[in-house]
Amino acid sequence: MITRREFLQASLAASAIYGASGLGNWSRLAAQQALTQDQLLQFDDFGNLTLIHVTDIHAQLKPIWFREPEWNLGVGDAKGQPPHVVGRAFQDMFNIAPGSPEAYALTHEDFSALGKTYGRMGGMDRVATVVKAIRAARPDSLLLDGGDTWHGSMTSYLTKGQDMVNVMNALGVDAMTSHWEWTFGTARVQEIVEALPFPFLGANIFDAEWDEPAFEPYTIFDRAGLRVAVIGQAFPYMPIANPNWMFPEYSFGIREERMQEVVDEIRAEGVDLVVCLSHNGFDVDKKMASRVQGIDVILTGHTHDAIPEPVLVGQTILIASGSHGKFVSRIDLDVQGGRMMGYRHKLIPVFSDVITPDADMATLIDAERAPFKAQLEEKIGTTESLLYRRGNFQGTWDDLICNAVRSERDVQIAFSPGVRWGASLLPGDTITREDIHNVTSMTYGQVYRTEMTGETIKTILEDVADNIFNPDPYYQQGGDMVRIGGMGFACDVSKPIGNRVSNMVLLDTAEAIDPAKSYTVGGWASVNEGTEGPQIWDVVEAHIKKLGTVRLDPNPSVKVTGI
Repeated sequence: MITRREFLQASLAASAIYGASGLGNWSRLAAQQALTQDQLLQFDDFGNLTLIHVTDIHAQLKPIWFREPEWNLGVGDAKGQPPHVVGRAFQDMFNIAPGSPEAYALTHEDFSALGKTYGRMGGMDRVATVVKAIRAARPDSLLLDGGDTWHGSMTSYLTKGQDMVNVMNALGVDAMTSHWEWTFGTARVQEIVEALPFPFLGANIFDAEWDEPAFEPYTIFDRAGLRVAVIGQAFPYMPIANPNWMFPEYSFGIREERMQEVVDEIRAEGVDLVVCLSHNGFDVDKKMASRVQGIDVILTGHTHDAIPEPVLVGQTILIASGSHGKFVSRIDLDVQGGRMMGYRHKLIPVFSDVITPDADMATLIDAERAPFKAQLEEKIGTTESLLYRRGNFQGTWDDLICNAVRSERDVQIAFSPGVRWGASLLPGDTITREDIHNVTSMTYGQVYRTEMTGETIKTILEDVADNIFNPDPYYQQGGDMVRIGGMGFACDVSKPIGNRVSNMVLLDTAEAIDPAKSYTVGGWASVNEGTEGPQIWDVVEAHIKKLGTVRLDPNPSVKVTGI
């Protein structure tokens, strides 16, 4: 007799066989750039329920370039497992042809050249086209938003997230969870949530004073003759990774026992399917899936991973849908007798030159941007270098930001946070004010200037490295290594905390960093209340205006070992 897990494994194989790594047959048919919208959206309906997943849009309303990571190191059991495989190894793992549209969408290989061939990706008017097409085929579909939606652009900053709220309401989201949303502060989040036409879910958000649930933990939908429970899991490390003083009324956390209690409560109500809409990050969700029983599907977010096949953990499937509007996931499920018996999945790439913009959404987006159009489009400079951020270590955007901080704030060493959001630019592109905001826009962007001892600098680097490379996923917060300018160091990712960082050198003089000596340091995105200084986007803009044309040489200042 076949077990349910064996049946799900057969579904996983069928999902991969269904198309090139679950993406359909578009990569084979489109070898000569003959992509069509019908190819991208093609899907043979399966089962009796469809989920649509988007996550980590980071307020990107328009099509963008977004280079996937060159570094995404896994440690412990995650080493060499998706999503910790990049470039050519990723292509080999998922049978992706080099130079194909799939290779361009999912890896960093030949990004600049392939970008000129295949064009930008994303754009919420194109996402709307995809969503409407799925709903036309499956009217009872559920559209679920994994969070990091309202933050990350100049217009979202200026409107306090309202532009994205309006767009997502028009898209017809059924439920969402959260992370960077909270950096608008408690009052603004409450104001938006009270007006949302769909649930804002967070089973792990508690009232800090009373230690009791503060938001709806889950909602139950009646769709396709089924009762479908969706549990929200907000980013668990809010008070550590972001300024706690902006939302002191609430506490967060993984709260694994709480998740099990919620799942048990829902199962006792006799639902047919349990979905966790999560912003934990992939490795955290993978561990949680192995320890919490009764979740059928985890729609994972936060770490921006785009994986073309589901990952099966026990009897739970994990779906990772990328970021910045580059992808939409469609998951068709066969649900019988209160159990998920099979599934088909497709990670739909949103090629903006192929997918026709939805007219109504395009009109709305243009209206949201119209008051700021002149500011957004003002030319600040040009770049001769590929500007990108994603990756465990240095990226060229953050090299440029660190250079700006060092120059404009007159410091020896500059820090830039290892956030994963931020659009790319190709060599030859104009740098507009909007482009700068796409990699800097936040509600606590002041650029501080201070002094730190060499010992303090090492402590900071060690703490951030442990956040990324601790072998226990529950101690990982999902960012990348803090970027640093004016200083080099070595990082052995295999060592324990306190022993990973060595050979710290001040690049200007080639002198070793002295633990007892003080150095002038500039940085931004401090979680400390009352941080003073100019806004980071103004600092970067001033620097680029002085340069005119940006040229960045390869940066070998960080030596990585222990891989």
